[in-house]
Amino acid sequence: MKKLTILGATGSIGVSSLDVVARHANEFDVQYLSTYQNVALLFEQAQKFRPRAVAIYKEDSVHEYAQRFKEIGVEIVTGFDGVLELSRRDDVDIFVNALVGAVGLQPTLNAIKPGRRIALANKETLVLGGELVMRQARQVGAEVIPIDSEHSALLQCIVGEEAAAVQKIVLTASGGPFRERPETEFGRISVAEALNHPNWTMGPKITIDSATLMNKGLEVIEAFWLFGLAPEEIDVVVHPQSIVHSFVEFRDGSIKAQLGLPDMRVPIQYALSFPKRLAADFPRLDFSQLRDLTFEQPDYEKFRCLKLAFDALAEGGSAPAVLNASNEEAVHLFLKEMIRFDQISQIVEEALTQCPRNGRCDAATLLAADQTTREYVQSTFS
Repeated sequence: MKKLTILGATGSIGVSSLDVVARHANEFDVQYLSTYQNVALLFEQAQKFRPRAVAIYKEDSVHEYAQRFKEIGVEIVTGFDGVLELSRRDDVDIFVNALVGAVGLQPTLNAIKPGRRIALANKETLVLGGELVMRQARQVGAEVIPIDSEHSALLQCIVGEEAAAVQKIVLTASGGPFRERPETEFGRISVAEALNHPNWTMGPKITIDSATLMNKGLEVIEAFWLFGLAPEEIDVVVHPQSIVHSFVEFRDGSIKAQLGLPDMRVPIQYALSFPKRLAADFPRLDFSQLRDLTFEQPDYEKFRCLKLAFDALAEGGSAPAVLNASNEEAVHLFLKEMIRFDQISQIVEEALTQCPRNGRCDAATLLAADQTTREYVQSTFS
């Protein structure tokens, strides 16, 4: 049995990961779980899966449940230090990082150990520190397997192929809820509208990123580090139906695509079982019910965040860290209704102009760029 840590266990990816584990109880054994502050759900998960320990980020959320965890024999560690402690523990085979935001980088670096698999849903890990993470993984022989549906699709298309045979990878984007909304109306978009994604059920931050297409920009940077292609060999197309999750074009003109219903349990299970495919009774795609599969080029001016992500990738160094930090802070301000929807991309663009950037990619430089950018956005726009 493979032993698992799941950070972010009470979020949408964490819940889906545990659903996969429950379906394959003879394959996986949960050792450690974490939550930000949803202790009630974490306790339910602990009752069912009996991990050795849990981490609770918000320490003031612990008290009501401390005795109850003790009664079922589950250790509690708290705060970000507790999350880091779990990430350093050696008795797991697969480390699932389903945290949200730049906070996921250091736990990933801690978890990279010889022979271990990093099942990565925290895209900011690679946006912020892709060079560092992938270099460290290569040095010790650790695997980094993506959980994102798009990157899982690319992996499934590339497995068994020679790297030199790949000409281009193409990430598909649903286009979000505002694909057909005129840009002149973006300033009037409400938080509730932006959180109403047409195809996927996700947490609030990633849902807003999908509405601005920043999520796709972050995925472009992630794909750059995962698959080792040049930026000009990575493309994005809008595919509103979210059936084709991504595709790969080869040098002979052939194209492979991975299709399926929008269900995150499929790429999660693939990441946990890779290179095997485990049986599952997830809903199947019925081709007889498909009426349209359409594709179009994204509007880089209307969805400026996507263009800014390509620009940050081209610049390299700490520019992606500035991009990510400014976006996280801008999304936070939008969710609190302190800025307009159209100001998210404006804040990111201004941060990329005003905040210092560095060509170095060591952890200290990247985390410093992250912190400086956050302080800039908070002081300028809060």
